[in-house]
Amino acid sequence: MEVLKVSAKSVPNSVAGAIAGVIRESGSVEVQAVGAGATNQAVKAIAIARGYLAPAGVDLVCVPTFGNIVINDEERTAIRLIVERK
Repeated sequence: MEVLKVSAKSVPNSVAGAIAGVIRESGSVEVQAVGAGATNQAVKAIAIARGYLAPAGVDLVCVPTFGNIVINDEERTAIRLIVERK
């Protein structure tokens, strides 16, 4: 499954386009975010991607989980949003 990493500075429309492209290609994508700002941008992007895919009859579901990732040799807790076709 492809992983898209989102930061607090990510542009939601750009991330939404990437999400929609991966969903069209493979049917699912994992969106990772660390921190409140990044999680906010990720959730906005998923909502926008849903709007991009709706005209084609594609609806999305999102399953949130926690995951541990390493950033600069430090282990951090990330929000992992698994986005799939409904």
